[in-house]
Amino acid sequence: MSLKEEDRHIMVTLELDRVEKTLGEFRLLVQNEMWSLAGNRLYYALFHAVSALLIYNHHEVGTHRGAVNRFSLYFVKTGIFTAAEGRMYSLLQKLREDSEYNCYIDVDKEDVEGFIEPTLRLIEKIKCQINK
Repeated sequence: MSLKEEDRHIMVTLELDRVEKTLGEFRLLVQNEMWSLAGNRLYYALFHAVSALLIYNHHEVGTHRGAVNRFSLYFVKTGIFTAAEGRMYSLLQKLREDSEYNCYIDVDKEDVEGFIEPTLRLIEKIKCQINK
């Protein structure tokens, strides 16, 4: 991605700001037990964190699937993040996609609950990677 460093910094900052806003939405949806939307917001918080990481490291974000693939290629396969973290991101992306595009899939608390803590930890780990 060919950006001036100032523009790259601005984009990373905007993506990280979006992470926080999206996590706020996620928390409200959990309080109201709106699990499908909560899963969506949790995924998007992670997507924005990964986007910030990719941009910070001079990579394109591309599509949602592309971001998952680039995260795996540049950060999981190189040992910066674990295979489990890469799988979790991919599974959360699939949950979001299934809940948005398949009317027969109803996401409930059990579907989302197992993603919450690992996703929040991964977001923090991504922020630390950016702030090194």
